[in-house]
Amino acid sequence: MGTIPNSITNATKLIGLDLGLNSFSGHIPNTFGNLRHLSVLSLMMNNLTTESSSADQWSFLSSLTNCRNLANLALASNPLGGILPPLIGNFSASLQNIYAFECKLGGSIPKEIGNLRGLIVLSLGFNDLNGTIPTSIGTLQQLQGFYVPENNLQGYVPHDLCHLERLNILNLSGNKLSGAIPQCLASLTSLRSLYLQSNKLSSSLPSSLWSLEYILRINLSSNSLKGTLPSNIQKLNVLIDLDLSRNQLSSDIPSTIGTLKNLETLSLAGNQFQGPIPESVGNLISLESLDFSNNNLSGKIPKSLEALSHLKQFNVSHNRLEGEIPVKGSFKDFSAQSYFGNYALCGPPRLQVPPCKQDNRKRTNKVAPIVLQYILPSILSTVLLVIIIIMYVRCRNRSTKHLDHEDFLPPATRRRTSYLDIRRATDEFNECNLLGTGGFGSVYKGTLSDGTNVAIKIFNLQLERAFRSFDSECEILRNVRHRNLLKILGSCSNLDFKALVLEFMPNGSLEKWLYSHNYFLDILQRLNIMIDVGSALEYLHHCHSSAPIIHCDLKPTNILLDENMVAHVSDFGISKLLGEGEDSVIQTMTMATIGYMAPEYGSEGIVSTKCDVYSYGVLLMETFTEKKPTDEMFTGEMSLRRWVKESLPHRLTEVVDANLVREEQAFSDKMDCLFSIMDLALDCCMDTPHKRIHMTDAAAKLRKIKAKFLDDVAASS
Repeated sequence: MGTIPNSITNATKLIGLDLGLNSFSGHIPNTFGNLRHLSVLSLMMNNLTTESSSADQWSFLSSLTNCRNLANLALASNPLGGILPPLIGNFSASLQNIYAFECKLGGSIPKEIGNLRGLIVLSLGFNDLNGTIPTSIGTLQQLQGFYVPENNLQGYVPHDLCHLERLNILNLSGNKLSGAIPQCLASLTSLRSLYLQSNKLSSSLPSSLWSLEYILRINLSSNSLKGTLPSNIQKLNVLIDLDLSRNQLSSDIPSTIGTLKNLETLSLAGNQFQGPIPESVGNLISLESLDFSNNNLSGKIPKSLEALSHLKQFNVSHNRLEGEIPVKGSFKDFSAQSYFGNYALCGPPRLQVPPCKQDNRKRTNKVAPIVLQYILPSILSTVLLVIIIIMYVRCRNRSTKHLDHEDFLPPATRRRTSYLDIRRATDEFNECNLLGTGGFGSVYKGTLSDGTNVAIKIFNLQLERAFRSFDSECEILRNVRHRNLLKILGSCSNLDFKALVLEFMPNGSLEKWLYSHNYFLDILQRLNIMIDVGSALEYLHHCHSSAPIIHCDLKPTNILLDENMVAHVSDFGISKLLGEGEDSVIQTMTMATIGYMAPEYGSEGIVSTKCDVYSYGVLLMETFTEKKPTDEMFTGEMSLRRWVKESLPHRLTEVVDANLVREEQAFSDKMDCLFSIMDLALDCCMDTPHKRIHMTDAAAKLRKIKAKFLDDVAASS
């Protein structure tokens, strides 16, 4: 609060000064030049302004030019106003990063910017800049990131940009640039992301563009581009996102597009493409979003698309398509809006299209005698055999009900532990060894006679549900083996005492690391933890040999960390075993923790694997915002999920844990990563179960987010 005191510049030996993410107001002091050793200055996300007089606006820059070691200057998200003065070119060659987005800047980009030969990142997006992009930009040979989206820049995309051999990201979106896309962009072999959408670019797509074989993202949407999509698009073999929507492209979609196996987003909507949808699109195994709407496509929707297991968004509306709509795989979740305005599609009534005509009477008449004579007797014999086997297994199970709970434990870890052993291990249940209390009892740290440190969960048998909780944990964990699940090492089960001997986790719970002032997790550590949790849930839902298991109570206190910070999911006291199939549901009267429960669980007691997916989404948001879903700020219609959703994409810094982005290093990479994480979390937290992502897909997507983050940081370092 308040203004930045001039006295702060008396600390003349200061190297780094970060005042970002506060509520400072008033003018930026003109005395920062006293800090001759300053390397980093961050004033981001405050309410700072400049002098009202045009002669004095941005006058603080003049003083800052005395800081010959200044490498990082972050002024973003302040209502500074004014124009960027030519004296910006007076900074020393040490200046590497300038962040001045969302500063209400007007005027043009001064040509003197070309004097900053050491510049690596120039970020001036979301301002009111006008004029042309100065050709002097081409002298910035070290530049890796050039961001000027959402301004009013005019003129051509300068060919001088092609001299920036180290350029990694070029974002000129949301301006008024016209003319052609320079052919010479093909020389930018380090380019990974190209954003030119929402301009006035015309002419055809440059053929050279498709030689950028290592580019990851291309967005040329909302321009006036003409011509065809060439077949040599197959050279972009690592491409993740391609958006050419709302242009004037025509001709057929080349079948070679099916070679882009890493493609996750493909949009050709709002063009003049014709002909069929290539069968090869079914080879895009990573595809999550496909939009071919508002074209002149004809023929059928290929059945091969049913193999796209990750597909979440699909739109072929307003074309000339005909024939049967696929209904398998991801297509069972798409609505009628995906198919509106076509020529002659047919399918289920829910898609608001006519039913498909069945021409199979003759075939049925021929097949029926064969079925009755040969196939039906075989089926009846098989069913009878299955019934006999089931009755035998049930009888055998009844005869073995006397087994002790030790028989539920994995043989490799089975360990009989007496009540006396537990008393000795916990030093007579000394409170100094108490790790915590939960819904059904207490957990103590213990040391067994062989020196093994363990955690001992003692159930409070005065609680009616404690017996069921003990039985549930034994039943659930007897057949599971996974590095990210907490192992049971032994148990003690008497009429009046029940306890489980568990692995000891020296780094405690995720709850401790998120909310204790003495601990901190960076982005990568949090990603690793959530990947571990996702792997555990993926295993429980899909990968082990028996029926799917639902954890039912996923939250930070149940995520424990070992000595290497590897996460282990614990506490299966209210977990449920499903019937066959991941889409099975059961009903329960046992309620989980408020804030983490899926809507159908909390209101109707309906439990499925998608309940764990919902809890995982909440846990993702909590881990990266450091806000509990039960925080007092979430009242009425406001919830953690809505708070995060309304922050995307431009106000994400308002919700994520400020400590994650406090350092200016790799700021844009961090924000890109956090955006992807929050987007995934929202996919997990959809209101209805069938709209939620599957756990396998969520785990895979988070691994991709981590890999991309590491690549981006490495590229920008």
